Amino acid sequence: MNTLLNKKKEPIDKLAAASGRSLGGEAIRRMLRSPVAITGGVITGLFLIIAIFAPLLEPKDPNVQYLGDQIRPNYIPGAQAGFPLGVDDFGRDFLSRLIAGAQQTLIVGVLATLVGVLLGVIIGGVAGAFGGWVDTVLMRLVDVMLSFPSLLLAISIAALFAKPSQWTVILAVSMIGVPIFARLLRGSMLSQRDADHVLAATSLGVKRGTIVFRHMLPNSLSPVIVQATLTLATSILEAAALSFLGLGDPDPSRAEWGLMLGKASHQFLDVRPELAYYPAIAIIIVALGFTLLGESLREALDPKNRR
Repeated sequence: MNTLLNKKKEPIDKLAAASGRSLGGEAIRRMLRSPVAITGGVITGLFLIIAIFAPLLEPKDPNVQYLGDQIRPNYIPGAQAGFPLGVDDFGRDFLSRLIAGAQQTLIVGVLATLVGVLLGVIIGGVAGAFGGWVDTVLMRLVDVMLSFPSLLLAISIAALFAKPSQWTVILAVSMIGVPIFARLLRGSMLSQRDADHVLAATSLGVKRGTIVFRHMLPNSLSPVIVQATLTLATSILEAAALSFLGLGDPDPSRAEWGLMLGKASHQFLDVRPELAYYPAIAIIIVALGFTLLGESLREALDPKNRR
């Protein structure tokens, strides 16, 4: 009898455990079973560790010209004892500068994404909360921004500044994500306006501001968070493209992958192509990691994929 009761109880316990999982916990559980998510997480995690602890991981000072006396117009020393990846055109250790560049690349990507998310959330939140002519005006502005190709929009904004710098790159790249985040949040908030909990709060006389900030906005941020992960990869690529086109930070002492790639591609591709290969490979791998992680997060949070 006890054995029969235990067999009946097991499916009930499993069902109760499954129904008791939160959305975040269920998403993490599915991502841990996905090889794509694990691959993206490993790549992203290694990049973050290298970027955060770059000063501790650099084998040499990235700004010291160790082999500057060996540089010739048609010769840059390659890999040798003490310099696994050789040196750059100033005789500085290229491995150390590549590690230092991870930190600068992360700073540019994260800040550009955060600025884009902030402006997009403001525009999309106001449009979704008020509707009417406010929604129409803001969405037409967003449509104008979306009509430009992303790289062309970034180039146009960066070209407005008389002197390019790291901050001009961050601002130009952040503008690419603003219309995307605005449309995502606006669509989510419009769907929340007719939700039962919003209608109940309205019928009880809750103020409009309280409904927007406590009910509509928190429940509408999930797609924005997922898109931010994907946009981080795009921001790194777009920042590298601006640096490649000469619209990035002109400071030669700053180690940043896009700047390193652009300079090596324009000046030293025939002399020592490895100076362009290494940062290009690093950019591709990191962008792939963030893309895999973002896509896996999107699928894990998608209600249609729940099992």
